[in-house]
Amino acid sequence: MRWSGQELTTEQAGALPGLARLNNLVRSVRTPEFDGITFHEVLAKSALNRVPGQSAMPFGWTINPYRGCSHACTYCFARPTHNYLDLDAGKDFDNEIIVKVNVAEVLSKELAKPTWGKHPVALGTNTDPYQRAEGRYRLMPGIIAALADSGTPFSILTKGTLLRRDLDLLHEASQQVPVDLAMSIAIYDDALQQAVEPGTPSTKARLATVSAIRDKGMDCSVFLMPILPFLTDTKAHLDEAMRQAKAAGATGVLYSALYLKPGVKEWYFQWLEQDHPELMPQYRELYKRGTYAPKEYRQWLAERIQPLIRAHGLQRRREDPATGGILSKALTASPAGARTASPGSPAVPPSLIAAELPLDLTPTLF
Repeated sequence: MRWSGQELTTEQAGALPGLARLNNLVRSVRTPEFDGITFHEVLAKSALNRVPGQSAMPFGWTINPYRGCSHACTYCFARPTHNYLDLDAGKDFDNEIIVKVNVAEVLSKELAKPTWGKHPVALGTNTDPYQRAEGRYRLMPGIIAALADSGTPFSILTKGTLLRRDLDLLHEASQQVPVDLAMSIAIYDDALQQAVEPGTPSTKARLATVSAIRDKGMDCSVFLMPILPFLTDTKAHLDEAMRQAKAAGATGVLYSALYLKPGVKEWYFQWLEQDHPELMPQYRELYKRGTYAPKEYRQWLAERIQPLIRAHGLQRRREDPATGGILSKALTASPAGARTASPGSPAVPPSLIAAELPLDLTPTLF
């Protein structure tokens, strides 16, 4: 997708400070449909990112078709990734979106290498692959098709209801490889959700997406992440969250307390100071020793939430410590309804997958 007539002159000083050093062919686009947001189209050198960790395998793999996110969640832990581009972790992260327009083509080449081990790949563990711009750039269908066609298991974690556009494709992919889906739905108070996650779909819309996934016969977990101390950690809020997730058909819940790394902490505290100044002393005390809530708070939270998870039949799925996504079924047991091709077995008709496979490989620049 290209937006003709919307280009900016990226050669202007300050137009694209970090990327200008890497690639002088970067194109920047603005459109009235995305007021205040600039999209910087880049040609990526690689699509697969190796993430060291302590999972069942010695590493995890991720794909990030976008950098920055118009969901604008004040607590997003990925905000500091913008710093390496000389962009800030605050408004720039929300409004200066890097788009890897050739990501599906590059991915196809990487997956075709004899050295690729078909390890599970996670999407959405850094920035959201189904943020609003995906409706125009349409990068995910090619990514999904490339992964499924190569026999590579994958997972998607998103706040974006645009995932529903690709449900038929995802269902077909799940017949060929293990596919794990999860919706991130942390806040069940509409006013608070819009304040702290101003660019995201509503909680109701995300729950409806969980139901749509389940109607396709696929599992869908809910990530109750992050739980905001003194805002969403009441028993009433947590119980209501479980009730709504269960009613939507969620097959499991994962949770964690708010994590505030440097660069994120300042941005979240700026929002908190404006919207809930009465909580600032408690937050400063809670996070005075680092990025994680104290062990005592996390133990208290576990004692409060785990009985609710059990009561609603939403026993916790395992999280992959390497990627932060769901631990792939490919690393545990084969999921019902999903299978990989084996010699002599009839092929699953690849109608949608074949249609979405990247055909023309664009050049890579960096």
